[in-house]
Parts: sequence; C-alpha cells; structure tokens
Amino acid sequence: MGIEIERKFLLANDEWRAIVVRSERIAQGYLSGSAAIQAGVVKCSVRVRISGELAWLNIKSATLGISRQEFEYPIPVTDAERLLADLSDGALEKIRHHVMLDGTHFEIDEFLGENAGLVVAEVELSHADASYPTPAWLGLEVSDHVRYYNVNLIDRPYALWSTAEREGKEVSAC
Repeated sequence: MGIEIERKFLLANDEWRAIVVRSERIAQGYLSGSAAIQAGVVKCSVRVRISGELAWLNIKSATLGISRQEFEYPIPVTDAERLLADLSDGALEKIRHHVMLDGTHFEIDEFLGENAGLVVAEVELSHADASYPTPAWLGLEVSDHVRYYNVNLIDRPYALWSTAEREGKEVSAC
C-alpha cells in the first residue's frame, strides 16, 4: 500500500524560481469529482494525469490532512487522453517546477487557465513529523485547506475565489 505524506504551502515570493531544476507541463482530470467526495459518496479520488509522453492513473484516499493512501499506475497516453475527454469532470493544467533545497525536493505548481495566479509548493515527507527546510519563499501552510486540493480546483477554480480565500483564509465550504 502506498502512503503519501505531503505538506502544501502558498508562496511568499518568487525567489524559488532561481533554483528550479526542471519544469514540466501537466494536464489532469478526475474520474470522481469533489462533490461526491465531500458528500461522502466515494472514499477516493481517481485522477488521470498526462505529462509529456507519459500518463498515469492515480487513486488517492479522500481524507483530510497530510497523510493519504495513494496508488499510481502508468497508462498509455492515448488511454489518458480518452479518459480526460470522455470521462473526467473537467481538467486543469499547470506547470510543475522541481526545486531541490538542502536535499529536499519541492514541487511547485503554477496553475494555468481558470486557476492562473495560484502557485503552491508541495513537499513529500517520509513521516508526518519529518523536518524540511523552510526558506523565505515558503509561505502559509494550506495542507488542511480543501480549496487547494487539485480535485476542488476543477469545480471551483481560483478565478472565482474572494480576496480572503486567496490569502488562505477559510471562508466558503470549498
């Protein structure tokens, strides 16, 4: 069984851009939407992701917090394209920047389209209380704010958020 332990942060500034190792464009969509997850109808999200010439099917438990069950399987790009076009609840696009700092890998997602303007950093940890660098560019932690979950960004994109929501304050149910 795969377990993902991940913390998510807003970015305080753009200083991270100077240490980007590589970047990739990603398109992803969900075969089970956020409304079903929030209603407790389903116990997991099922995601399809395409990055370049690679694609994956990802299943993640629908639990709050930094630790979730996660399973990921490579699939043919043509299958992923068909799943996104025919069976997903919508898709989002982002550029994922990979940053290494003091031996720690940060993934910084810069969202596009209706989520343009949203930039978040994620760091995967070996255990919940593992230490990690906290550079000046790492801002407010939003790991427990469900509005920042990718599955929710399809149903309620960043363009629709209030100023308070954009600052990481909980205002709406999403």
